[in-house]
Amino acid sequence: MEEHLTIIDAHTHLWLRQDTWVDGKRILSLKNGRSIFMDEEVQMLPPFMTDGENRAEVLLSCMDYAQVGGAVVVQELIDGNQNDYLRQVQAQHPDRLLCMGMAWTTDEAKAVREAGLRGIAIPGHRYDRPLGTLMPLFKYMEQHDMVLSMCLADNERQIAQMREAIEECPRLRVAIGHFGMPTTPTFEQQVRLASAGPNVMVESGGITWLYNSEFYPYPTAIRAIRQAADWVGWDRLMWGSDYPRTITAITYRMAYDFASKSKELTHEQKARFLGSNAQRFYRFGQLPRLPYIKNMSE
Repeated sequence: MEEHLTIIDAHTHLWLRQDTWVDGKRILSLKNGRSIFMDEEVQMLPPFMTDGENRAEVLLSCMDYAQVGGAVVVQELIDGNQNDYLRQVQAQHPDRLLCMGMAWTTDEAKAVREAGLRGIAIPGHRYDRPLGTLMPLFKYMEQHDMVLSMCLADNERQIAQMREAIEECPRLRVAIGHFGMPTTPTFEQQVRLASAGPNVMVESGGITWLYNSEFYPYPTAIRAIRQAADWVGWDRLMWGSDYPRTITAITYRMAYDFASKSKELTHEQKARFLGSNAQRFYRFGQLPRLPYIKNMSE
């Protein structure tokens, strides 16, 4: 890695325990990093996370090791509502972590804001109603300068509805998640949402998972990043890891150094994608300059 790059992770997850149901199917933390996920036992976490808890202290340790200065913590229905835990995390680590609540109504959004959380994450791909029903929530968030992290289903109807919301709420800061699902036919339509308003970004959380069958160094993912930049410009793209699920297959550093080491990207492109865009968009302050710690095996 070029040591003076600022690295910010725009898509991570934390939870104390998974214990919920989605679409009538079970999600439940087990031991040794495993969970019941949609009624199937899977390796949800790295096997050294033996108690099923996915705590901020481990994320921060990974960030220190990989020289990641700051991170955004989003939420997903499959992990259950973690608002109470993330309220504690935000209070303990305000300079390095930006935690998002989960809310579906303006009353819930008010509670999230009063708890000190700085945005709301909506897993829209799991929302079975028109996104227009969330317009009061979006307007509340715009009024109170809260960030919206939005993952969308890969269908044209939901993308069109999101475009309408962006145009209706031009001051709302919106981060489109999962890099617009680059392995689906609606990739371009999702990415081009960043052109629908002045405060819309696209973050790459889960991109290594989407190209997992190709594996490191993910040359097709690099091509997708370059393609997205051709559509909306380098100032609208941000890196995200989808920690911790993606680090069952790769290390945390590998989740970004496929880009930082790529010869297909210039230094300026790397700087924007890996950190400076996110620092501006999420309004991170001064982040620590983390030293490189050599591995014992080097």
